[in-house]
Amino acid sequence: MRKTQYQKALRAAFPVTIPVLTGFLCLGVAYGILMSTRGYGVLWTGLMSAVAFCGSMQFVAITLLTQVFDPLQAFLLSIMVNARHMFYGLSMLEKYKGLGKAKFPLVYMLCDETFSIVSTVEPPEGVEPKDFYLSVTLLDYGYWLAGSLLGAAVGGLLTFDTTGLDFALTALFVVLFLEQWKKRENRPSAVIGVLCTAVSLVVFGADNLVIPAMVLILISLLIGRKKLCT
Repeated sequence: MRKTQYQKALRAAFPVTIPVLTGFLCLGVAYGILMSTRGYGVLWTGLMSAVAFCGSMQFVAITLLTQVFDPLQAFLLSIMVNARHMFYGLSMLEKYKGLGKAKFPLVYMLCDETFSIVSTVEPPEGVEPKDFYLSVTLLDYGYWLAGSLLGAAVGGLLTFDTTGLDFALTALFVVLFLEQWKKRENRPSAVIGVLCTAVSLVVFGADNLVIPAMVLILISLLIGRKKLCT
């Protein structure tokens, strides 16, 4: 019975993760190819994707792995790149409340794309929320891992210039933003995010905008939460 319920949840989750599937396969392959061109094989690429599972930071880490290691720089860079996880992670506390042991993989594997789906898509009737959220999370995790391994496997066979492959990550974020923009109720939050990021860019510069932008967005959302939630 339990197996049947989870299969039902998996079938319900798969269609909503198709955009992530296409994006993660392209991104993962690009990441795997870049790792391969830097001398890291399938094993290291797979371990990095399975353990770290932080797409944007994994691309940044390629540079860190191929230059003189600076622990402080790596630490600060990781915080700046992944600071957004603290903010949207807090917003998932209520949704993930009371899910038992499933909460651990849900938290560990939470990423931007999974957050985008879980925060906006409600489980279909007859599907347990825990099973649905877990299915979305595991599918997205599997897409990224599969893409990374595939890219690493074929990377050694490719001879073309790989410059610009990491832009695939930016392209995916743009697509996710446009998908969210289609829903009228999401547009005020999107505008707030864009404006706060623009202000942070002007004030703090491109190299230091992430954390200030997240703080500005959080403050703006807290101030306007009543109007945004109505």
